[in-house]
Amino acid sequence: MTEAFDSAPEATRIVYVKTVDVAELPDEVQGQVEGFEHLYAVHDAEGQQLALVADRKLAFRLARQNDYAPVAVH
Repeated sequence: MTEAFDSAPEATRIVYVKTVDVAELPDEVQGQVEGFEHLYAVHDAEGQQLALVADRKLAFRLARQNDYAPVAVH
């Protein structure tokens, strides 16, 4: 689910990482992530979701590997 990183505008270099409750996700996604209560979503400055991962550290690492500056959203 990293292809969206490649299509983000060059000027936008910040992404936002936030915790997502699995119970709030669509049923089809919930079925793919059984055993997890929370996931971590990575969004660009316009709010588009770029990635959904199981681990916060992975979300930050993924952002940095794609030359983005991750910021936690509370």
